[in-house]
Amino acid sequence: MTDDRPAWARRIAAERAARDWSQRDAVRALRAHAPTELPAEDSMIRQWKRWESGQTPNDFYQPIIAATFGTVTHALFPAPTRRDGDREILAASGMETLEIVSRLNRSDVDGATLDALRITTDRLCSEYPYMPSGQLIIEGRQWLRRVVELHTKSLTLAQHREVLALSGWLALLVGCVEYDMGDRHAAESTRRAALSLATEADHPEVAGWAHEMRAWFALTTGDYRGVISAAQAGGEVAPNHSVAVQLAGQEAKAWARLGDRRQVEVALDKGRRLLEGMPHPENLDNHFVVDPAKFDFYSMDCYRLVGEDKLARTLAEEVLRAGTDFDGRERSPMRNAEARVTLGVTAAREGNLEEALSMGARALEGDRQSVPSLIMTSRELAAEMKRQYSTEPAAREYLARLHILGRDKPGFLPQ
Repeated sequence: MTDDRPAWARRIAAERAARDWSQRDAVRALRAHAPTELPAEDSMIRQWKRWESGQTPNDFYQPIIAATFGTVTHALFPAPTRRDGDREILAASGMETLEIVSRLNRSDVDGATLDALRITTDRLCSEYPYMPSGQLIIEGRQWLRRVVELHTKSLTLAQHREVLALSGWLALLVGCVEYDMGDRHAAESTRRAALSLATEADHPEVAGWAHEMRAWFALTTGDYRGVISAAQAGGEVAPNHSVAVQLAGQEAKAWARLGDRRQVEVALDKGRRLLEGMPHPENLDNHFVVDPAKFDFYSMDCYRLVGEDKLARTLAEEVLRAGTDFDGRERSPMRNAEARVTLGVTAAREGNLEEALSMGARALEGDRQSVPSLIMTSRELAAEMKRQYSTEPAAREYLARLHILGRDKPGFLPQ
């Protein structure tokens, strides 16, 4: 008989069974992880039965259930994706995910399987902007392991290079998510692996993005000369790819933090000229694609830092407009968060504490965050708060929230 329950319902039942728990045992374990008092035991057992039968737990219970089973919310209850990856793969290759995995276990690999892997990789990279980190890191690592294992198969030279390149893209993605989650050491190791794969595959674009990651890491930890060095190294290996635009943007951000306005404009102009001469990307969702909206995002950061508040505010409003669907759903929550920090900084400088606090608080909301980048930009708002509003209780409360965000991320804590 077919089990029509959602995958998460089958999983929590399986997790419970694996621990030899009765439903009463599960409820008692759930209670131990709950932040507040739960309803009476018999009532919770009935609720647990409903969950195992397929009734979706609400937002309060989902993280508690996940904690009970030692996982993260979006690993157990995946967020809906904006692209139907399985359908895309099926339409393009005629294969479902299970068949792809089955084919990967064979001694040789055909072109259709590699096509399916390319589509899968693109889908994962396209989900980076909004998929919760806990969910994306699991999927990314699973596919990276599968692709890396292909190196043991019988491959032609062309297939070998293709597999190296796919491994490199997936390593880049995993490294980015690791860094978003505050795991600096893992992210750097994964970045180095991606660079090694790019070198072996002679793939300048993957190599360029590995250098861009080094620039990003250096930027968020205050090593601004390191940013410039990494940006220049990446530009040398991938001068004709869109990553060169992002490298110019990172360099401009570093010069802005060093206080060199002329070099900011030089770097931004270099990025503009590069981007202007490139064809419009086919897939704007892919994290490793640079589009005009992304360049506005770099410029916004720079102009905020050099005190061009009107320009920074205008660009922040444009970033929010481009990063939000007509129905209010956010396509680019991480960019939007930094745009709100920018609006908060400019409001604080204008003496509008209420708007500054509102924007600052909204920037700290949401499941999808790049914690290092968010803390880096929020430092500026924190500095404005301390400078102008240090006696205001609401400002002190915002500073406390920011401190909590960074306290478990050594090296990212605002000063």
